[in-house]
Amino acid sequence: MASHTCAAAFLWLNLFFILITSSNGKVPAIIVFGDSSVDAGNNNQVPTIARSNFEPYGRDFAGGKPTGRFSNGRIATDFISEKVGLRPTVPAYLDPAYNISDFSVGVTFASAGTGYDNATSDVLGVIPLWKELEYYKEYQGRLRAYLGEEKANDAITNALYVISMGTNDFLENYYTLPETRSQYTVDAYQTFLIGIARNFIINLHSLGARKISLGGLPPMGCMPLERAQNLANDNDCMETYNIVAMSFNGKLYDLVRKLNKEIPGLQLVFSNPYYVLLQIITKPSLYGFEVSQMACCATGMFEMGYACNERNPLTCTNANKFVFWDAFHPTEKTNQIVADHVIKTALYKFL
Repeated sequence: MASHTCAAAFLWLNLFFILITSSNGKVPAIIVFGDSSVDAGNNNQVPTIARSNFEPYGRDFAGGKPTGRFSNGRIATDFISEKVGLRPTVPAYLDPAYNISDFSVGVTFASAGTGYDNATSDVLGVIPLWKELEYYKEYQGRLRAYLGEEKANDAITNALYVISMGTNDFLENYYTLPETRSQYTVDAYQTFLIGIARNFIINLHSLGARKISLGGLPPMGCMPLERAQNLANDNDCMETYNIVAMSFNGKLYDLVRKLNKEIPGLQLVFSNPYYVLLQIITKPSLYGFEVSQMACCATGMFEMGYACNERNPLTCTNANKFVFWDAFHPTEKTNQIVADHVIKTALYKFL
């Protein structure tokens, strides 16, 4: 009887959480900047190999449609949008299937493969951060024409802004390009990136943004791609990369504290996925997963993008058993857990 009572209490708590996070009016729109963690298909319109608009990507998305999201289904910002009472997906700004009526309640300008550093976006020829901001300015003009000045300004002020990037700056740039390492120590490079993040947030604020979530780095040394290359340590996590991620997250947290003091009216929060993801990876069974070292797609060690294709017979049949979908990106189930975590630990302040 007691177990039934506990179960009922747990269900009521979950229902209460859903109700309070679905309160309408507080967050009229979700506006997203970043990389593949939050790209819903912008790269489909860019001449780059950093794409995922083909099967088996999206096989668990509504209608089994590959949209350009780097997952088997939805990504974290989709779940966040749904939890704050908006639509269950956040569309890509460059997707011709959507228009300003769709974008008025949610839009992502993110581009897979990008970073804070312009040189990072050059690696795969994707949309740099400054261009994401230019698209946002264009969006504001379209929003004012659609809603009218007063309603548009209210939406811009009260929208939730989500920033999620930085991993590519290290894995695709700093640790890959010798010229970057010759120019910066890893600590100096972090400081350089923090300066760009600072300026970006200041610019967003000057354009009307107030409620902003600055996302931290995941334990990037535990991605299957990095583990597969760590042969000297039995394919364990690359601790060097994880230490850098934690260090950079500390700098992002300090930036959040400083900017909240410096800029009147700014409500900036730090959304940190590091520790919840690390726990999922190191103790997958606690979250209902069976595999965390390898990904679902293909061999699960090296493949992402075009290397993860429908013709590979090794791709798993049930992605819910896997923490990672491809060698770099989480499954839909992992994305949902991370989204719930950042809502409970950071974004609740806006609800």
